Amino acid sequence: MTAITAHEGKAMAGAPARLRRQGVDISARGEPFLWGLGGALAFGVVMILGFLFIVFWNGATTFWPGPIDLVTLTAGERIAGEPTRSEDYRPTTSQLAELDDATRARIAARDGFATRTLYRVGNFDIYGEDFRWVSDFQVSRREQPADLALVERLEWGVFIGQIKAVTVDDKAVETATFATAHKVARQRWLRIADIERDEIGAVNHRMEQGRLEVRRAELDHGKSSPAYARIAAEVAKREQSLGIDYAKLSAEAQRLRAEAARTRLTLAEIGGKEKTIPLSAVVRLYPANALGPMDKLGVYLSRWWEFLSDEPREANTEGGVWPAIFGTFAMTLLMVIVVAPFGVITALYLREYARQGRLVTIVRISVNNLAGVPSIVYGAFGLGFFAYILGGSIDQFFYPERLPSPTFGTGGLLWSSLTLALLTVPVVIVATEEALAAVPRSMREGSLACGASKWQTILNIVLPRAMPGIMTGLILAMARGAGEVAPLMLVGVVKLAPELPIDGIFPYVHLERSFMHLGFHIYDVGFQSRNSEAGKPMVFVTTMLLIALIATMNASAIVIRNRLKRKFVGSQF
Repeated sequence: MTAITAHEGKAMAGAPARLRRQGVDISARGEPFLWGLGGALAFGVVMILGFLFIVFWNGATTFWPGPIDLVTLTAGERIAGEPTRSEDYRPTTSQLAELDDATRARIAARDGFATRTLYRVGNFDIYGEDFRWVSDFQVSRREQPADLALVERLEWGVFIGQIKAVTVDDKAVETATFATAHKVARQRWLRIADIERDEIGAVNHRMEQGRLEVRRAELDHGKSSPAYARIAAEVAKREQSLGIDYAKLSAEAQRLRAEAARTRLTLAEIGGKEKTIPLSAVVRLYPANALGPMDKLGVYLSRWWEFLSDEPREANTEGGVWPAIFGTFAMTLLMVIVVAPFGVITALYLREYARQGRLVTIVRISVNNLAGVPSIVYGAFGLGFFAYILGGSIDQFFYPERLPSPTFGTGGLLWSSLTLALLTVPVVIVATEEALAAVPRSMREGSLACGASKWQTILNIVLPRAMPGIMTGLILAMARGAGEVAPLMLVGVVKLAPELPIDGIFPYVHLERSFMHLGFHIYDVGFQSRNSEAGKPMVFVTTMLLIALIATMNASAIVIRNRLKRKFVGSQF
């Protein structure tokens, strides 16, 4: 391909004017429309790339540790915090009245604007706020002392200040031993969590199962029956053994908590106020202004690991999102498992078996219209039909001993997946019909001429060659379903789910449980947290993760579709 010279470029640029002088109507040739389409495409691509850049830039830099500024104000007050962002603003009249003439002149020279910086000061349990604005004209000095530390805690958010003392077994030790003592304290805390959540939880589950057995025997046989007495005696005997196990686990947890209470960390904020917390409540501590590049990378990677593998804390503004990742993936996978057969079977009947007429036309129009119904309407239908009617009937027939507490008669993973399957099935039907119609009629006729039945022709000839188009419909359905939030708010998604839908308790898969979802997590952190500034970084990083998860699932489906395409290239006759 040869390069275009300047002379040729001028000639090409002057082509429209030359064509007009020659009497050629360029609008009839389509050039203006082509330019418009190209410009619209370029504008759309720029908007998409800009959106992705903003999300990924803010998300990728969220966990990078920043410095801590020690700001001394002109009034003598000192503030320590992480600078998060700066902006220009107009000071109020009362603020201007407190300034000297030189400062007012500088502000007037900037058309009345001044600059202020938002600092993340932390220490919410002491200050009652996480962030504070500081105007530049209030600052007399900024510095970054090496002894300032940022402490990430299980409660009350971060603490910014200095380490005053480390106490192990009620004895003060050197702060240099903090890393070793902290590792032991965190292992102790994890053991307490395992006992209380998993081991004691398993004992409570077996006790609850025994109570339900007795209740079921009462409903089936009556309290005065021998069967009820036998089952009640067996359950009482089991409960004695379970009570012993429960007492042992509780005693171990109390012993570990007593040990944890003797290992403490004393911190002091920049004004001198001290705060003593259990060392096991410290998630991470580092000297922000004394970190080297590799130290910062270590903090960055550890925060990412926590984000991907841990549970949320501090009203979902800190910690991890593993339950939301698991819930999003499980819900999307279950939705695809449900929507694929129903969508394909419906499209097969409409295209291959149904007699084309007014009724089929009405059905197709209805399917197309369903794709435009607001998603919240599907959520209301799912809550009313799946949860209250269908789930309530299941509880009446199969779980009467649990009533009035609902099992399937409330929102859960199963009903959420079915609701989103209804939402996305029109997309699969339409895409499947188009894919079936694209298979040449000659292939069907050739198969029938060779003696194959209609079903054999569909199964061996039509469906394999339509599969790439069907996969396209499933990809679109998956992408839309995974990002929906409004219907899920009604049929199963919650702010915090302490139990995953899959665990080690029989029957291991619990489709009736509520779950967390990345889309709802973004909404909750961005609009329901007590501090929008604290939740803003988590919004970006969770959005980035949701985009990456959907892209990964779609990429897997696209790989399968491309393999199917290559398999049948050149096989048409």
